[in-house]
Amino acid sequence: MDEKSGQGESADELAGEIAGNVARQTDTADRRTVLAADRTILAAERTYAAWVRTGLGALASGIGARALLQGLVAEWLVMTTTMMLLLFAEFCFVAGIWRQLRPVLAPPETDTPRLPGSLLVTFNGFLILLGAAVMIGILTGKS
Repeated sequence: MDEKSGQGESADELAGEIAGNVARQTDTADRRTVLAADRTILAAERTYAAWVRTGLGALASGIGARALLQGLVAEWLVMTTTMMLLLFAEFCFVAGIWRQLRPVLAPPETDTPRLPGSLLVTFNGFLILLGAAVMIGILTGKS
């Protein structure tokens, strides 16, 4: 019986057990780092979705403001309100894609795949063109 451990373990067995514990702790720390990186990617995607959602809300509000305010207030006020909302929508679409494709820090290795940048650019490009078409339609009086 080993006098130090009091359980009959040899020094080699104790050293092996300690090494195993250290390896498990390292694996756990590495796994926590990967999971934290996954959460960061998912948070960035939620932020991107919030920008797009806000832009779509501003786009719809601009169209609705024109429809609801026309005839109730001065035409310059209707056009100013409508254009400000539509410009804000365009800003949101640009800011959302800019923030998503230009991260501040390079993310570590993750288990979660990132959304393809080409898909995001295509989708936001369509929304920007849609907003521009609405602005042109309202400015030319074709709506």
